[in-house]
Amino acid sequence: MNTPTPNIVPDTAEFGTDNERQVLTVVYILHAVAVINGITAVIAVIISHLRVNETQSAFIRSHHLWLIRSFWWGLLWALISGALVWAGIGLIGLAALGVWWIYRIVRGLMAYSRREAMPA
Repeated sequence: MNTPTPNIVPDTAEFGTDNERQVLTVVYILHAVAVINGITAVIAVIISHLRVNETQSAFIRSHHLWLIRSFWWGLLWALISGALVWAGIGLIGLAALGVWWIYRIVRGLMAYSRREAMPA
């Protein structure tokens, strides 16, 4: 006779507390909306910088670090592409940056939903 296996509750130290996961969800949403307005990414990166060292969860920390790196590399390439708009190649760079940005957010959200840490 098979006995039912009990539901295993994930360790909060491994996947973070409910509050930490909710904050991370909001940060991902702010980054996603940044495709339209840009300013929400600034708010999101500030939150990530404030929260990255407050968590005991390596899982949550990896996602905050992923989003922080996404922001700063995105800002660098936006500035470079913006400066090159006059040369005609900046628009291509900005378009590529938009695709890259969406990729980073979608990849992070997919890993987050599977409870996978992001690469360092």
